[in-house]
Amino acid sequence: MGSPLQITVLGSGTSVGVPTIGCHCDVCTSTDPRDNRLRPSILIGYQGRNVLVDTTPDFRAQALRAKIGHIDAILFTHSHADHVMGLDDVRPFNFRQKGRIPIYASADTMNSIQRCFQYVFEDVERQTHVPKLETHIIDGAAFDLFGLEFRPIPILHGSQTIYGFRFDGAAYLTDHSEIPESSMERLRGLDVLFLDALRHKPHPTHSTVERSVKTVERLAPRRAFFTHICHDLPHARTESQLPAHIRLAYDGLEITVGDPQ
Repeated sequence: MGSPLQITVLGSGTSVGVPTIGCHCDVCTSTDPRDNRLRPSILIGYQGRNVLVDTTPDFRAQALRAKIGHIDAILFTHSHADHVMGLDDVRPFNFRQKGRIPIYASADTMNSIQRCFQYVFEDVERQTHVPKLETHIIDGAAFDLFGLEFRPIPILHGSQTIYGFRFDGAAYLTDHSEIPESSMERLRGLDVLFLDALRHKPHPTHSTVERSVKTVERLAPRRAFFTHICHDLPHARTESQLPAHIRLAYDGLEITVGDPQ
């Protein structure tokens, strides 16, 4: 690519975020800013373009904090509330950009988005503003966005098959309990790999720290970052127990793909 590809972590937390409402545990009351985790999302920047992965319920706060000036496309991993419910907050980008924003999702995920945001997709005359979107169905095939190839990676979120994405030398796999062997083969030779690592205790629909460490050992990316983290994992202590090339993602983290550092 002609310019570096940069990933900004907009949110690294689990579905309820950290601090968790009503909780007074050590992580939820921590003074370490890395223990404050909004819902999981990243922004991919390259060639002057911004591609967003998921619109969390915290999207407005994330966009303001990251000073996002424009959104050129949105990719959806799946339709759970912590990944889609901030979609209405793309309206200011429509105002500024004076056009529709393309969104990409599997057929099931797109159907769920259209049910949740029925008013957005109704063909009626309006007296108010709604998001202006251009829908594209992902069927598992690779697709090009502004000169960068995105490859959907099927992963299992409990019994549900959802998508992660590989792009350039990076891959982002959020909510997953298992990565099928066929998908593992698509994740070789990475510089940067994001993996779900909810906590140490097993969960039926998410990976654990230990399981994701084993995935990193098998795939051997140069760097790995764990995300979708709950309040069971204090950032500093957990990271101190990980190999040097595996780190916990945190909100606001910026990563340049291919950076030798």
